[in-house]
Amino acid sequence: MKIGFDNQKYLSTQSEHIRERINQFDNKLYLEFGGKLFDDFHASRVLPGFAPDSKLQMLMQLSDQAEIVIVISAGDIEKNKIRGDLGITYDTEVLRLIEVFTEKGLYVGSVAITQYTGQNSADQFRKRLEKLGIRVYILYSIEGYPNNIPLIVSDEGYGKNDYIETTRPLVIVTAPGPGSGKMATCLSQLYHEQKRGVRAGYAKFETFPIWNIPLKHPVNLAYEAATADLNDVNMIDPFHLEAYGETTVNYNRDVEIFPVLEAMFEKIFGECPYKSPTDMGVNMAGNCIIDDEACKEASCQEIIRRYFEAKAGVLDGMRKEEEVFKIELLMKQLHISTTDRKVVTPALQRAEETGSPAAAIELPDGRIICGKTSDLLGASAALLLNALKELAGIDHKLHVISPASIEPIQTLKTAYLGSKNPRLHTDEVLIALSSSAASSPEAKLALRQLPRLKGCQVHTSVMLSKVDVGIFKRLGIQLTSEPRYEHKSMLH
Repeated sequence: MKIGFDNQKYLSTQSEHIRERINQFDNKLYLEFGGKLFDDFHASRVLPGFAPDSKLQMLMQLSDQAEIVIVISAGDIEKNKIRGDLGITYDTEVLRLIEVFTEKGLYVGSVAITQYTGQNSADQFRKRLEKLGIRVYILYSIEGYPNNIPLIVSDEGYGKNDYIETTRPLVIVTAPGPGSGKMATCLSQLYHEQKRGVRAGYAKFETFPIWNIPLKHPVNLAYEAATADLNDVNMIDPFHLEAYGETTVNYNRDVEIFPVLEAMFEKIFGECPYKSPTDMGVNMAGNCIIDDEACKEASCQEIIRRYFEAKAGVLDGMRKEEEVFKIELLMKQLHISTTDRKVVTPALQRAEETGSPAAAIELPDGRIICGKTSDLLGASAALLLNALKELAGIDHKLHVISPASIEPIQTLKTAYLGSKNPRLHTDEVLIALSSSAASSPEAKLALRQLPRLKGCQVHTSVMLSKVDVGIFKRLGIQLTSEPRYEHKSMLH
């Protein structure tokens, strides 16, 4: 993979920029932290070289100055809202975040429950956190938010909220997902700090869109593809253009809310410290792109992956057609198609030749290897074995797993566990390979190649089971699938 992003430069320049922003106020800055803090795989895909935990590493450089407040909406607790990529509820994600941050040496000061209207589930969650020794604060739902500014910025609005006690200059306000109330929490704190004689500051940290690269740059368009379900749109920041005569990129929600924020700042402080949404941001990612072409190519590939993902989601009933249409439009703007993903055509060709599901993988050196369905193995399982053989330099005619060792597993699946499909899935073939490695040097050599699959691209001619998808994900393989089921059925 060609590196397009300087991660070390990012860590140093980003942390320094945040320190500078803290010093602009009374040594107190509330930093709204959007996106994922320690598992930002989207950023690592579109900015090759960006480490998924870069933002976490950056915060660790500020650990002596920073504390974290985790925000969760009472409504999301009530609805058992789920984080899509992990499949866990937002309240469980809060506990996971606390654990991860604490293990990394970052101080989690408290949890704020927002948009509270007396939800019983929120009360239960609060009790659970308090039993664990975690401080919890309540922020109430305010009628007419965010437009009724006289009420919001008053003792009957923000004034009714709990004041979150913090002890460090930098307060990181983060959440399990969007719509949790991070901005409202920051502004409520500014109100309370002002009443206590502290002129605290507010800033916003969002990785995307990147403000100082072109509006239609593939990196920024990839963000639109990633948020197709939210219908976010990148746009030129009109406030920044008017104030400075400089063209910068922001997204519609921040631009739309800025007049409201400006009015709130004026009501709290008597003046607004910022002239534009761009001014509020502290993101330095755009300054750390070292190979623009590499980032453009990676982003185009990400958009194609998002397209396949959206198409499969529509088939499963989990996504809307509008998301597909939006990503198709982005692809037309960039003059790219699904065939620009190198593994698509080989997978489809092999499927057509065999009349059965097939898969293709692009190895780190650009070689394309295919896998087909057989009596013993599913296409994905065959693909993994073929790729490992190729990387290990093992003759493809040589069995690294004996057919005799596969048959008992098939018998277990069909005769005892009630499976209709006798073929081995990816997890089963890896277990069989591990078992063979105890007595076979070739199997042992093949097994050692697994780490080299990280970052490889795979395409399959049919949608895969959750098991197979999970294995590819854990191996760090970037997977896409044709939006079609292997078997026609009403139930999936």
